[in-house]
Amino acid sequence: MSRRPLAHLVLSDGSVFEGEGAGVLLDGGVASGEAVFNTALSGYQEVITDPSYAGQVVAFTYPHIGNYGVTSDDEESRHAFLSGVITRDLSVRHSNWRSQSPLEQLLIDEGVPAITGVDTRRLTRHLRSHGALPCAFGTGDVEELTVLATQASGTDGQDFAQHVTCADPYRVGEGPLRVVALDFGIKRTILRQLALFATIDVLPASSSADEVMSFNPDGIFLSNGPGDPSALPAISATVADLVGKRPLFGICLGHQILATALGGSTYKLPFGHHGSNHPVKNMQTGHVEITAQNHNYAVALEAIAGAEVTHVNLNDGVIEGFRIESAHAQSVQHHPEAGPGPHDSAYLFTNFAQAMADNKEKRR
Repeated sequence: MSRRPLAHLVLSDGSVFEGEGAGVLLDGGVASGEAVFNTALSGYQEVITDPSYAGQVVAFTYPHIGNYGVTSDDEESRHAFLSGVITRDLSVRHSNWRSQSPLEQLLIDEGVPAITGVDTRRLTRHLRSHGALPCAFGTGDVEELTVLATQASGTDGQDFAQHVTCADPYRVGEGPLRVVALDFGIKRTILRQLALFATIDVLPASSSADEVMSFNPDGIFLSNGPGDPSALPAISATVADLVGKRPLFGICLGHQILATALGGSTYKLPFGHHGSNHPVKNMQTGHVEITAQNHNYAVALEAIAGAEVTHVNLNDGVIEGFRIESAHAQSVQHHPEAGPGPHDSAYLFTNFAQAMADNKEKRR
């Protein structure tokens, strides 16, 4: 492989990191977005193809990325929507029986810019101290990158769901229960979990409550997705119209939308939760679950009457789950589908299936 071109990463506060251009980054090319770090030791392909990272540049804290290659089976969406990738070492060689191609080929095919050779330990410490920051990186001169970094936007006030949602409804699975999933950036692993017990009609994020109910679902699923939940008032209003009509289950952005639909609020975390090793306490059982997470915002439930907190993050006390039992509504901030990550919270899908089956029996 030819020598990679010299590149720099510049944060909006002026911090400069040296590295080498990779992916689709060409001489003079520049990429920008909000820099965040992910602590997962594996699952880089699932992270890169997760629509929830739209608008962000992901720095992997694990030093060796790409060592087991990529496979189409691990892609979480139709396209990679993130703004860029930062690594310490982007492996040139890959070795795994499932591998179909090297990671850099995926980056090139998906049009993802990257910078490697970066001191990601220093970068991670900086983001932990100063929070997620807009950034710019590329092979242009540092002065140009500095200007572009200060002009780059974060995720505040940004509606990225409209960019990652499906254009038209489609159906997945052949299970006995009927689920309508509102697609704010839904992951394929989530669909695979739901398909174990349901037939899923996936609808665009802008779908109305009447459109959702026209499918006569047994349950409604609110998906994960990118951006600021406070920038989605129309979607929150739609979900508010659906509460109580069928069992509801939300994950990540779906959790935040359900909270705002019920009168709660959201706030931005300093550097978010991104990784597959976050301890969460189940307040109902007392068990501690190791979870996969990917979110920049968290919910506040003080204004929601009858809300019961079901899960709490043991690192910083963030509300990781709540339910409104009378409305058959529950949501979690973390990712029980574990793509990638541990499977400690997979029972939440079973709970959703049981809630739908019970409600369906009552409606007969």
